[in-house]
Amino acid sequence: MSYNDLHVFTSKWKHLCVAGLLCFGPQQALSQENVFAPGWTMNAEASTLRFQSVKNETKVESSTFGSYAGTIDENGVATVRILMDSVDTNVDLRNVRMRFLLFETFQFPEAVVTMQLDPEQLEDLRDVRRKVMMANYTIELHGVKSEREAEIAVMLLDDNTVSVTSSTPISLPTADFELDGGIAKLEEAAKVQIIPSATVTFDFMFNRAGSASEYVTASNEMAQTAGLVSVALEDSGDFSMEACKGRFEIMSRTDNIYFARGSAQLEDRSGLLLDSIVDIVNRCPELAIRVDGHTDSDGSEILNQSLSEARARSVRAYLVEAGADGGRIEAVGFGETLPIVANNSEENKQRNRRIEFSVMEPESDV
Repeated sequence: MSYNDLHVFTSKWKHLCVAGLLCFGPQQALSQENVFAPGWTMNAEASTLRFQSVKNETKVESSTFGSYAGTIDENGVATVRILMDSVDTNVDLRNVRMRFLLFETFQFPEAVVTMQLDPEQLEDLRDVRRKVMMANYTIELHGVKSEREAEIAVMLLDDNTVSVTSSTPISLPTADFELDGGIAKLEEAAKVQIIPSATVTFDFMFNRAGSASEYVTASNEMAQTAGLVSVALEDSGDFSMEACKGRFEIMSRTDNIYFARGSAQLEDRSGLLLDSIVDIVNRCPELAIRVDGHTDSDGSEILNQSLSEARARSVRAYLVEAGADGGRIEAVGFGETLPIVANNSEENKQRNRRIEFSVMEPESDV
């Protein structure tokens, strides 16, 4: 290469470098400064999520969930999906009550929390390592979406690990999420008084994704699988006798089996609960189950008796068609003869119009 050729090559190279800096330099610098790029995924095993409730005025109980996942995108939007069936109180039947009576997980399988982390507030996170800030978030729980604010702490543990922690406990009143009816069912089932509010604390650990495509894959998987799998914390296989009896007692309190007024025709939304009951019937193979139909006192005794029998038969037919062993399921109607409350208000009448499940003890060989 001659001197002139070298001079021309060097000049062109300088121009290319300048053009590259103008075209690509700022974008690369922004990427390097953006603490969220290319995205983060939650390390669930290193994370914690707890909620505290108070019963009988002074007894505090702390519970958690066994399955949740989360991401933070390059814009600082954090999304956490919680599978409500995985509620963990450390007591099997208490978990079942929470699932069916309070959270109604057969209808509302997940809660979704979305929080905006402000990139400008965190641009010096590499230097200071920990920042306490207010953040806006949205929570979707039990079919209700609520926008709220919380104080959080964001800590950069290393270039590839960040934690997002509740700086103070977050209060969630049950009335804000239409959970007061479930609280009443829990109180009646467990014979306790429950303060209608919970406090939530969390410490979520996130790892930086290796690439943008890796983040997108993880984010898509989280969105596709959330709420689609059974994650209840219970033994696999058949239930024990105690677990079976407890579950059918709880199913009798759900009040989520619906009929058109004055009819034995099941409404479609009843299937959400009845499908769960099929699973319980099949995992209690030693027990016979009786479906009990009850009505309020409106109308004649004869018509109410007939209606209660027809409704019990409709429930039995659904369970059998859905795969339950019909040889172990009986349907009986009691009409208006066994009210649980006085038939003196529309609310009480609705409670008396119900389906219950009675466990029939196995016959002794003696």
